[in-house]
Amino acid sequence: MDNTAKTLIILGVLLLLGLATDVIGRRTRLPRVTLLLIFGFVIGPAGLDFLSPNEEKWFSIVADMALIMIGFLLGEKFTLPLLREHGKLVLWISVAEVVVTALVVLIGLLLVGLPMDMALLLAGIATATDPAAITDVVHETKADGLFTRTMLGIVAVDDAWGLIVFSLMLTIAQAFSGQGGNIGHLLTGAWELGGALLIGICLGIPMAYLTGRIRPGEPTLVEALGVVFLCGGIAIWLKVSFLLASMVLGCVVANLARHHIRPFHAIEGIEWPFMILFFVLAGASLHIETLFQIGFVGSAYIIFRIIGRLLGGWTGGAISHADPLMRRWMGMALMPQAGVALGMALVTIERRPDLGEIILPVVIASTVLFELIGPVLTRTGLVHVGEVRHDRKVKKD
Repeated sequence: MDNTAKTLIILGVLLLLGLATDVIGRRTRLPRVTLLLIFGFVIGPAGLDFLSPNEEKWFSIVADMALIMIGFLLGEKFTLPLLREHGKLVLWISVAEVVVTALVVLIGLLLVGLPMDMALLLAGIATATDPAAITDVVHETKADGLFTRTMLGIVAVDDAWGLIVFSLMLTIAQAFSGQGGNIGHLLTGAWELGGALLIGICLGIPMAYLTGRIRPGEPTLVEALGVVFLCGGIAIWLKVSFLLASMVLGCVVANLARHHIRPFHAIEGIEWPFMILFFVLAGASLHIETLFQIGFVGSAYIIFRIIGRLLGGWTGGAISHADPLMRRWMGMALMPQAGVALGMALVTIERRPDLGEIILPVVIASTVLFELIGPVLTRTGLVHVGEVRHDRKVKKD
């Protein structure tokens, strides 16, 4: 069998089996994300070794495409009316989640004996969340309400706060290690954020006014995807946050477009096949033995990140005067962590290769854990606040 035929067969099998997770998820109440990761692990090199190295190479581009679309869709949540209604909750809880998580992980790792530079770097990485997993759980459960909308607003912005904190932590860590921590590192962090904002705005303005003119009121799927992928590609080329750039693009379009809302619906129509491949290939790239290599450092990092998330959600809710249910469950619902954390780890290793043997296994192993249990915890939070649609129906019956 030639490579083209094998690739097409594998692609078809992955999509169809990914579709089957819907049925399994409804019967077991396990989130599709967790099921797809498990399935990917089973067919990957650590399991049945069904995928060849060529298929494994898909992961990087599929992951980027999926996250670019997720970012664009999350940007729609930042319309002015929505921010006026829920902006206070989103702002305070997102900031508290990032700051408290970083502080708890930093202080905790210092107390168990880690060097200052390593503790700083892991604390910065701990702030990252996985918007793809959280968004998919919301889509799957059809959850809606104040808690759900606030949570989606938080995941749309907390990686931006996280990048700021991580950049600062990296600079301070390099200063502690004697490697200079100069203003150049701060400028790099500022460019990653400022450049993403600039790209999103510059492409979002023409997209808002020009798309949808071929057929009045209705931009085509080609228009929407073309601009979204162009935004992501330029961001990656210029080495800025493509996730933030696509979020800003979606935000600008949602606020400025008056003749249509179709770009978001067009993307939603084809988003799920990319998400299936994203999570299956993510699972295939995992090596479960990594979990047994992280030792004391990794265990401490995982424990302190969980505490930081829970405490951050409660703190942000208290500051913004959120209701008790939101304070109690928001931190748990924001537990998933994936691609952004791995990206931060790779940047860390590039700057501090001497720490790579410790930091990379810790981040990979914690990502495995948080991607497997995180969506379950997100769903648990949504169920307990009563915003999962089918759960509300059950209660009424």
